[in-house]
Amino acid sequence: MNIVICGAGHVGSYAAEILGGAGHNITVIDTDSERLRFIEETMDVRTMRGNCAEALVLSEAGSSEAELVVAATDSDEVNLLSATIAKGVGARKTVARVHHRAYFEQRGLNYSEHLAIDRMICPEYSAALAIARTLRNPGAIAIENFARGQIEMQEFRVSGGAPAVGKPLSQVAMTKGARLLAVSRNRYVFLPDANTAIKPNDIVILAGDKDHFQEARRLFHDEKMKRRDIVIMGGPALAVWLCRALQDKNFSIRLFETNRMRAEELADKLPWITVIQADPTDRSVFEEEHIYDADAFVALTDDDEHNILGGAWAKSMGCQEAIVVVQRPNYLHLLEHVGIDHRFSPRRVAVTEIERLLEDKPLRYMASLAEGILDVFQVNVGDRFQFLDTPLRDIKTTPHWIIAAIKHGPNITVPGAEDRIRTGDTLLVAGQHGMEAKLREIFAIE
Repeated sequence: MNIVICGAGHVGSYAAEILGGAGHNITVIDTDSERLRFIEETMDVRTMRGNCAEALVLSEAGSSEAELVVAATDSDEVNLLSATIAKGVGARKTVARVHHRAYFEQRGLNYSEHLAIDRMICPEYSAALAIARTLRNPGAIAIENFARGQIEMQEFRVSGGAPAVGKPLSQVAMTKGARLLAVSRNRYVFLPDANTAIKPNDIVILAGDKDHFQEARRLFHDEKMKRRDIVIMGGPALAVWLCRALQDKNFSIRLFETNRMRAEELADKLPWITVIQADPTDRSVFEEEHIYDADAFVALTDDDEHNILGGAWAKSMGCQEAIVVVQRPNYLHLLEHVGIDHRFSPRRVAVTEIERLLEDKPLRYMASLAEGILDVFQVNVGDRFQFLDTPLRDIKTTPHWIIAAIKHGPNITVPGAEDRIRTGDTLLVAGQHGMEAKLREIFAIE
């Protein structure tokens, strides 16, 4: 497969390494000769010096015959321009890496649609979501970035006095935008239907739109959650995304930033957290702020070594959980040996999203639930699906499968009984392991 990568920085060079290693034909464009020389000496890929925002440069690099063009320079605007020009000269698919929230969240304009860009990726945002899922609930189900934070999915135990206990689901006033996906009872896992009555101590998997999830969760778990104390070291853009993802009453967040100007900026931007201008790995600060009592220590600075040492030290001093972000993915496999509980690389997250875009299969495995008993698949709906524009209540998918989420255009929702599936929709479907053939039959996938 022919792939053109615009930008030989951290993301671009790592993408070239991974995609080139997978056997694709890679061309990397950059204006920096030193960056290109490093790539030439370490990888078996083609390089080209030039401005990737120019149509002639993109054409000379082979964009007109490329299956994919990835715009991953340090400038959002250059990436947007490069991706849309690449599409204009004939590239089959384009990806633009962006940092700015306005572009990524399509504020004021659907930039992707307007500029004919197939995917916007923000590695810092995706990494923040992955960290947030880890912190929100140890049993939270990380279904990659299908919903870009619009949907939550958690696994938890039903409490005895919860409102839904003892009632058939047909009689439970389920919050709109929420759905019970699975029930585990005495180690037996099954998909619920309208007649299923939830019992105390059942373990359930619940999916819901972000704005309605906690309301739906209270139907099955009415015990008050302990407020978790989170300490964040460093205030880059990733920290801002993470604080926004954790913005609710269940988290008390202290963010430590040594740069005074940046600390003041963060305090103004994130008024619901406590910003402290100090280094939490300074022993006097660590003890004075009682950081050893924190539920989680999250190291997010731009210095990989400082993050690793800080996270390992905080864990050794009493923090319950240590989470570290590193820019160099080759560090990841080392961290479990130094007391780090979870590790993330925004660079690797970005390349994973790019690899996913290369897959054109209408059915793709995403993850497993309930210790491997259930599978989650992404389904691209074609015009052969016999229940197009039919209310979900009239589509028989259980006992084998249940539709967890529907993506229609830019909108992603957890469906209700009256929602309908249309050609071009993308679905997240959960069901029994080993029943892929039944899923293919339902959606007429060969």
